[in-house]
Amino acid sequence: MSGVAATPVGFAGAAWAVAKRELAGYFVTPVAYVFTIIFLLVTGVFTFASGLGGFFERGQADLSAFFFFHPWLYLFLIPAISMRLWAEERKQGTLELLLTLPVPLGAAVIGKFLAAWLFAGIALALTFPMWVTCAYLGNPDHGVIVAAYLGSFLMAGGFLAIGSAVSALTKNQVIAFVVSVVVCFGFLLSGYGPVLDFVRGWAPQAVIDAIASFSFLTRFDAISKGVVDLRDLIYFVSLIATFLFATVVIVDAKKA
Repeated sequence: MSGVAATPVGFAGAAWAVAKRELAGYFVTPVAYVFTIIFLLVTGVFTFASGLGGFFERGQADLSAFFFFHPWLYLFLIPAISMRLWAEERKQGTLELLLTLPVPLGAAVIGKFLAAWLFAGIALALTFPMWVTCAYLGNPDHGVIVAAYLGSFLMAGGFLAIGSAVSALTKNQVIAFVVSVVVCFGFLLSGYGPVLDFVRGWAPQAVIDAIASFSFLTRFDAISKGVVDLRDLIYFVSLIATFLFATVVIVDAKKA
């Protein structure tokens, strides 16, 4: 590896170069446009439809009906993005070509993740008409809305990091998608009563508390209400870092 690539500046530059290349690749194919349209359409339907979000029926100037469904939308839409991160590279045989470039493996993993995360962030940012509509109809707490957007973006990053590690395990994108959904579903429901009741009978309290602390829903719910706890931020950052490190280890092992 070159001395420049080993420096922090060189590492960051390499990661950003990979991110720009990958992000541009999303918009070359219909994938980006299909995902964005589906995401905007489904969020709109879930927010305004009676019996679901019921935005107008609630009569409140907030976006809680909008953000309530984000974890469940991400459960299926984010794995659809992450499944191609490494599985496609392995299937097409371009993984070896990528790793022969003067780019550290860690920079390649972070770059591909950042591209997917930025793409998800763009789709999320395009929902700003929801915010404009809410502000037009009432006087919402904009601080709470900003916090909810931050929490949604961090949760999308967590799902993507998990999907990245799973994608590195297989050449089959369908398998990567299904396994990612199952793992992410486990993280969503880990803090729910039925899950905790299942382990409460045989596990010590420390284990129960640890399982509950992994819940995406619990942490996102707190942030979406405007409570930005440093522990929740650390949780998402740590989870992303852990699964990206796992991705590096898996890709390096597959390369060998």
